[in-house]
Amino acid sequence: MPRLSEDVRASLRLFAFYLANGTIDMELLEDIDYRPALMEFGSPLEMVFTIFTNVLEVDENGMVTNEGDAQRRAAQWIRHHCDPSYEVDPPFQPWETELIGP
Repeated sequence: MPRLSEDVRASLRLFAFYLANGTIDMELLEDIDYRPALMEFGSPLEMVFTIFTNVLEVDENGMVTNEGDAQRRAAQWIRHHCDPSYEVDPPFQPWETELIGP
């Protein structure tokens, strides 16, 4: 069974680090401590990783081609979750928020 490439694993690791550190997309989330809101029941955190991994693109060599875009879309969801008046632009497409698996 193929494994995720080192580049994909590094992207996921860095995303998790920035998320836990409170430093994802500092421009968009500068004054928002989103961490408590994501840890309440688990589902918000699940959606953050769902969006990040659904948006993440990998080329034929297993190299991530859009890490910044994937982080930005996840940050937009976090911002909207913490501040419902924030309008996500462009709006999320169903494939971006589709939960995969059990």
